[in-house]
Amino acid sequence: MTLNLNVRGAILVAAAITGLVTLTSPARADRCDDSAKELANQIDRMKVNFRAANVVYLSHPAAKELSVACRGDKYSIELYAKGDRKPKPEFYGLVGSMAAIVFTVTKDDTTTGATRCLKRMGLLRGDKINMRYRRLNMECTRTKTDASIAITRGKDE
Repeated sequence: MTLNLNVRGAILVAAAITGLVTLTSPARADRCDDSAKELANQIDRMKVNFRAANVVYLSHPAAKELSVACRGDKYSIELYAKGDRKPKPEFYGLVGSMAAIVFTVTKDDTTTGATRCLKRMGLLRGDKINMRYRRLNMECTRTKTDASIAITRGKDE
């Protein structure tokens, strides 16, 4: 009889300890949340708006739309920015800064790549440009009023 009580007590104590360990372990935020918080902390006037599914939406005065997305089919993280049809230098700098922080590439390289992609759109090459620069995939598109850039890095890189 005492053996049964000791076994039950030991099981109860082990279950309680396991429950406490799982409750006190730190919560792990995913890469999108970490990247969005880092962007908001390091870039002036950038704010984190909200999160929907695997996308964190951001805001900044130099851009119309900003977002960081995670876990796509062919990429691990994506940076999306939309601005005016003819972007200003502030927009190029913002995209370069964001890409440098998210993808850990130098700001000069990311700014150069974003500028080349956005400036290639036109009469001769069309309104959609796909290019690769410094192991980053860049897709630039434009409409009658907007120009946007999506920067990704493949899962295998």
